[in-house]
Amino acid sequence: MHLRRLLARAVLACVVVACTLSGSAAFAQSRYGRSADEPGRFDFYVLTLSWSPSYCEAEGDRRNDIQCERPFSFVVHGLWPQHDRGYPADCDARGQRVPERVLDTNTDIFPSKGLMIHEWRKHGTCSGLDPEAYFNAARALYKRVSIPASLAGVIAPKMVDPDAVEAEFRAANAGLAAEAIAVTCDNRRLREVRICYKRDLSGYVACPEVDRAACRANRTYLPAVRGR
Repeated sequence: MHLRRLLARAVLACVVVACTLSGSAAFAQSRYGRSADEPGRFDFYVLTLSWSPSYCEAEGDRRNDIQCERPFSFVVHGLWPQHDRGYPADCDARGQRVPERVLDTNTDIFPSKGLMIHEWRKHGTCSGLDPEAYFNAARALYKRVSIPASLAGVIAPKMVDPDAVEAEFRAANAGLAAEAIAVTCDNRRLREVRICYKRDLSGYVACPEVDRAACRANRTYLPAVRGR
């Protein structure tokens, strides 16, 4: 009997551990009911600005990406509907496609049409908006962001402090708190600036999970703008 009780407790412990491990992945689904990937069901937006020269140096050159022939600095990677923990993805139930005119209109802030189509399918379909409204929202937020003067036209590569970059963005954008922005990096380069907005886009919002993904390096490399 004693051995049976020990075995039963061991099985129960394994079940508890398994539930705990799967709980994080299923958190969004559990708090929103049967499905977290439902259009319009999310807590806030993340506007993600990518430093194009870093992408090109790390990945784009291998793909001969046309983006890397253009003098891009910060470009829109995406506008992501987000849960407080986790995020919805691939919510497309109707198979909506992005009209060509919408793609053409936004090639100045998105680096490629291929990226726009990908972002719409993975993230835009979860916004509850149609493609035109979704990309209009991304453009409106991008136009509201003031890029710090020190990052507006980097003509020579340099080392930067990610915390200093964040501080410069906060100084250039009134009301942007430390809890609503994250600067990310890879093992070598500064990669993205992520800014969190309320669902109605009326202002910034704290986003602890996004903030926790911020770069922890003291110094990181900032490649120069290309094609100048």
